[in-house]
Amino acid sequence: MEVKGIDGKLEKSDSTSADEISHLSIDIGGSLIKIVYFSTNSKCSTNDEAPTLSKERQEVPNGDLNHHILSGRLYFVKFETSKIEDCIKFLSSKKLQQCGAQCHHSHAVDKIKIKATGGGAFKFADLFKEKLGLTLDKVEEMESVVTGANFLLKAVNHEVYTYIGGQKEYVQIDQNDLYPYLLVNIGSGVSMIKVDGDGKFQRVSGTSVGGGTFLGLGKLLTKCQSFDELLELSHQGNNRVIDMLVGDIYGGLDYSK
Repeated sequence: MEVKGIDGKLEKSDSTSADEISHLSIDIGGSLIKIVYFSTNSKCSTNDEAPTLSKERQEVPNGDLNHHILSGRLYFVKFETSKIEDCIKFLSSKKLQQCGAQCHHSHAVDKIKIKATGGGAFKFADLFKEKLGLTLDKVEEMESVVTGANFLLKAVNHEVYTYIGGQKEYVQIDQNDLYPYLLVNIGSGVSMIKVDGDGKFQRVSGTSVGGGTFLGLGKLLTKCQSFDELLELSHQGNNRVIDMLVGDIYGGLDYSK
């Protein structure tokens, strides 16, 4: 399978490799399972020592966070929810059970918890407990999305960009004029959330047509069997041959005419 590092590069991941994880969170949606984990690139010891910290420190622009930076690498992985057994095998291969107790400062394997959100955090809680001995510490989905977006806009605001007509253009974020903004979360369905501040948000609109519809129709209309295959095939397609455009309504003229 392929794993994406924090720099965006795809790396081949051997399912039998013994990467050891100190931090892991999971979002189990209706269509996809998204995992983010942090590997310290060092073996966990048999005692209860915490992962080695570097001497660097990081400050988030709002000034209320100041933490040590762990030496390691952040990875992003996804699975189709219908293939959750593959996800279970992947986590098992990463020695989460053996390493987790020390990394999370717990002395009992049955107390290992990982943060989880999405409907699957409830649906598959017993499966994770049975197969991996993990307890899913459930976090409300919308709250997770908003908290994450707020953090990124403050901590890595230099990577905010617009994407129009296939062109990426970076934009400057004014920390003093960040709110309100509209957060559009596209998953199996789509939610539009008005964010007014830290912990202040409300869902203002949405639709059930999203990634789930794309995946279902894609499998019915093509021979693709996976989400990644559909994404790859979409690069070769041309939506203009099937979508109704303004030009179709105006007899070949675009809207400006």
